[in-house]
Amino acid sequence: MATTNPIQFIQQVRAEVAKVAWPSRREVMLTTVMVFIMAALTATFFSLVDIAIKFGLTTILNGV
Repeated sequence: MATTNPIQFIQQVRAEVAKVAWPSRREVMLTTVMVFIMAALTATFFSLVDIAIKFGLTTILNGV
């Protein structure tokens, strides 16, 4: 394993960070909104499924 001194390491890290394609502010905002929408849809779906299962089990166990 090759060893580098701390100065070389920092230079290499800065060179690699410069290669990164950072997202624009608009892209970050758009994906954040999409994540919140998907989380809300998922929460709604599982809430409805939970209510349906509860209703079904209550109906079966009460013998109606």
